[in-house]
Amino acid sequence: MRDHEPVAGRPGRRLTTRETAELLGVKPETVYAYVSRGLLGSRREPGGRASTFDVREVEALARRNRRDAAGTPGSGGELSVRTRLTLIDGDRYYFRGVDATELAVRHSYEEVAEWLWTGRPAPGATFTAPGTTVALARHAVDALPEHTSPTDRLRVATIAAAAEDPLRFDLSEEAVLNTARVLIPTLVAALPPARPGHRDEGSLARRLWGRLSGRPVDEDCLRVLDTALGLLTDHDLAASTLAVRVAASARAHAYAAVSAGLGVLEGPLHGASSGLAHRLLLDVLDRGTAVPVIADELRAGRRIPGLGHRLYTGEDPRARVLFGLLEQVPRAEPALLAARDIVATTARHTPLHANVDLALAVFTVSCGMPASAGETIFAVARTAGWIAHALEEYGERPLRMRPSGHYVGPRPPQPLPYQAPH
Repeated sequence: MRDHEPVAGRPGRRLTTRETAELLGVKPETVYAYVSRGLLGSRREPGGRASTFDVREVEALARRNRRDAAGTPGSGGELSVRTRLTLIDGDRYYFRGVDATELAVRHSYEEVAEWLWTGRPAPGATFTAPGTTVALARHAVDALPEHTSPTDRLRVATIAAAAEDPLRFDLSEEAVLNTARVLIPTLVAALPPARPGHRDEGSLARRLWGRLSGRPVDEDCLRVLDTALGLLTDHDLAASTLAVRVAASARAHAYAAVSAGLGVLEGPLHGASSGLAHRLLLDVLDRGTAVPVIADELRAGRRIPGLGHRLYTGEDPRARVLFGLLEQVPRAEPALLAARDIVATTARHTPLHANVDLALAVFTVSCGMPASAGETIFAVARTAGWIAHALEEYGERPLRMRPSGHYVGPRPPQPLPYQAPH
């Protein structure tokens, strides 16, 4: 198409893949990604092997992409990103239209991840990693200081796994999914075991248990862990997920995108919140009541961790599911009672509901895990969601997540800050 000639006026005209890519301003591989995600239809002509595309449909997609790049009018400056992955509606949330809480309760973490990635059921899905990749990641993690945080260990393991993978720059859907199925078990295997003799066998939740608790595997608690992983797989455009999409928009490979997410996750207002709730819960258990503990927190000007969520007016649905499962675990009763005391005591000051961080804290305290365990669970679980968002972003126009700065500094030209001596 020369000089950007309009093509819609040619009746019956269909575009080749190359023409479609040029019109959309993307690579031919991205055109096929649009087709696989249902954003674009294709057809093979009789006797031909190449796909062709409807002119009007391609131009409509091009206009939509331009609108997205320019921002949504009336959005108040907030970033809005089209996604087919997670919908939060009221006090419920959905993965590709399916109730996420029901999905996590009835299916393993691996099956939930596969559904989020592909929109197809994957009964009995398992994730395994090559021994060479695991060995390299473990070697890199073992070289870190003993006090290193779990998130830093996971980030180093991610970099090590990337260095081992010569195909990491292949951004096709199949390649990225293969990366995900290797990376997630590598992250778990790279963490130091909580007790000697732990064997990496069975489900991902079972393997992760041995990294978090020195106790023998408890099947009821294992079910809570597996469900928590499924519930935390994705949650719309959280800060870490946005970082992943920015990296993917610049066509960083999947390992680098996950590393970006891990960097943001470590903040106290994101993945580390469960650790703060864990310590609060231990304090309440130690003192026998939440009243003085909450009073001390408020006196110090700190927010109460584990309460409230900006996306839910009522109880966090993830917390509701986990609390329900924990009620079936006898050893969790003291921590559950302490959590309810925290909620009831704080309600005198402000009506906040428990969120997933408090539920994770009940779980980690009850199972003899360290305060950092909730952050580890969060990071491993969310890696699957980050991969799903990276895949979506690879199908969009490159660098569309690059905003423009609004300069408010002194107007140029300004004098040099100092003059060189003569």
